[in-house]
Amino acid sequence: MYLRTILDLEEEHIVPLRARISERLGHSGPTVSQTIGRMERDGLVVVEGDRHLELTGEGRSKAVHVMRKHRLAERLLADVIGLDWAYVHDEACRWEHVMSEQVERRILEMLGNPTESPYGNPIPGLDELGHEAAPAFMDGVVNLVQRVSGTSETVSGVIRRLGEPVQFEPELLQQLQSAGVMPGATANISAAGSYVFVAVEGFGEGLELPNEVAVHIFVGV
Repeated sequence: MYLRTILDLEEEHIVPLRARISERLGHSGPTVSQTIGRMERDGLVVVEGDRHLELTGEGRSKAVHVMRKHRLAERLLADVIGLDWAYVHDEACRWEHVMSEQVERRILEMLGNPTESPYGNPIPGLDELGHEAAPAFMDGVVNLVQRVSGTSETVSGVIRRLGEPVQFEPELLQQLQSAGVMPGATANISAAGSYVFVAVEGFGEGLELPNEVAVHIFVGV
């Protein structure tokens, strides 16, 4: 989980610090420090001079493998099993450590070689399974706060990705789903103080999202 969380932070161009891991996973500072210390001794991560965490070659390889399994599990749970979108991420966390490469390959084949999770996030390491690599997380996207920065006008954008912190909150995911704020939807977006207002045609009046949530929802540019 820690390896994948470091990779998640890197994806969104957030400096991986122990404090950020504590925030994302809800673990205490001492617990995070102890776990990172063990990972450092195991040669998976290096704590740099400025205290940011750098994955070693082995650590990055393991992180990519876990994230790939996680996002493929999400696709299977959403597309085949039909699990409610709000609970797919949480369930995939249980699957990511038990899935074999043989199962990964079968899921890819069965689902037509998907390159993104149900939340729009790229599935990493596909090239290791003989498929074309998915684009990087931040390629061609900005978050909602960036999209409305510097303008008082309502702008439109296609929802592309929901970052990891959003996926941890089933109630928030249900609200987003009810409002149509899902990958592929075209939304009208406007700044509202410390909130971003998002509305998708045909899905009610829209949602006011706090900036700390809106920074983890991405639209295409």
